[in-house]
Amino acid sequence: MSEEGPDLDELARKLFSGPIAFLKSAPQLQHLPNPDVEEVAFAGRSNVGKSSLLNKLTNRRDLARTSNTPGRTQELNFFDVGQPLRFRLVDMPGYGFAKAPKDVARKWRYLINDYLRGRQALKRALVLIDSRHGIKEVDREVLKMLDDAAVSYHLVLTKADKIKASELQEVERRTREEAAKHPAAHPEIITTSSETGLGIDRLRKAVIEAVG
Repeated sequence: MSEEGPDLDELARKLFSGPIAFLKSAPQLQHLPNPDVEEVAFAGRSNVGKSSLLNKLTNRRDLARTSNTPGRTQELNFFDVGQPLRFRLVDMPGYGFAKAPKDVARKWRYLINDYLRGRQALKRALVLIDSRHGIKEVDREVLKMLDDAAVSYHLVLTKADKIKASELQEVERRTREEAAKHPAAHPEIITTSSETGLGIDRLRKAVIEAVG
């Protein structure tokens, strides 16, 4: 997938308006699907709006909810994109939920760390940051995890419609400065809103570029 410009726009539009289906949830590494196609993973704090963004990205109302039933919140959820299959989206369990039991948080860390370090099919991670709060220490821990695993990633600001434009510019500036400190971080910050559709086209193209 090496198309650029209008061709890339058209490819992204076709893929994300075409067949997309929930494949499976993986509570442990042995349950991962075969790494026969490239993967792009979504990570973010528990309240960052990941499900809403995934649904907006894929033109579905409830795709992400397919895997959000109780008991699956600590699993990796896989979605097939394209027919024939072109790539997979991976929904990582949300992190940083203050009320999560310590053993649950530990289980999450082991699962994610092992997945990031050992998954050859993983081409890029998209780390979602709530633009109302900016990058927190728990986010930095995940960024370091990605740096150590040599997995390239984009920082994606969510809920941009929830703050003033001047405040958003400041959050974007601070986020760019943070990205510059991390060897695996892409320098471009993608600002999005699931409500208004801001940045969704760019995010789709970023996914296509990652698997190209």
